[in-house]
Amino acid sequence: MKSVIFVSGIGTGIGKTVVSAILTEALEADYWKPVQAGYANGTDSQWLKKMMTNKNSVVHKETYKLKLAASPHIAAEEEGIEISIDKIVDDKPVTTNPLLIEGAGGPMAPLNKNNFAIDLIKKLGATVIIVSRNYLGSINHSLLTAEVLKQNKIDVLGWIFNGDYLDYENDIVQWSGFPWIASVRNLPEINKDIIHTQAVKIKEHLNLFL
Repeated sequence: MKSVIFVSGIGTGIGKTVVSAILTEALEADYWKPVQAGYANGTDSQWLKKMMTNKNSVVHKETYKLKLAASPHIAAEEEGIEISIDKIVDDKPVTTNPLLIEGAGGPMAPLNKNNFAIDLIKKLGATVIIVSRNYLGSINHSLLTAEVLKQNKIDVLGWIFNGDYLDYENDIVQWSGFPWIASVRNLPEINKDIIHTQAVKIKEHLNLFL
């Protein structure tokens, strides 16, 4: 079993938090989003906690909770602070459960003037699941994401896709060389029952990779 899984995306607004909820429920893992940028409508951690039906998952407190919904380095600058990846690593939750970490944006999302999300992934020694959303342009964004992870020798578990746009999934899997784990189609609504149903649906195949 991979003990630390980092959920990264091909960009922002592509469904990482919903996928993270499904994965957390499927694995009965702990959840941690160390950097939250923007919380006018509540944090991702608060939302995800409401989506869990299992009794084992623990949602851990953010290391940085920033008001501005922007790139983390800009949101931090707005509050006169600088994100430290060492502080995040030191704050990593201690748990006997698998730990699922949700990143902000993609692997090249800047955390400060010198460090990107990929630097945090390395420091945490995490295995990555990439979330891709099917939209026009997602092949390019997906393959660029895959390439930077390869160049940095990051351990990648595979892809989880979401959305109902044209089926780019097989092409992305083939060209990237990273395997398909699951697909989450557009959901009519999102609630804890639907998250649980999706978790049950992917659990058996997901365990093959762990």
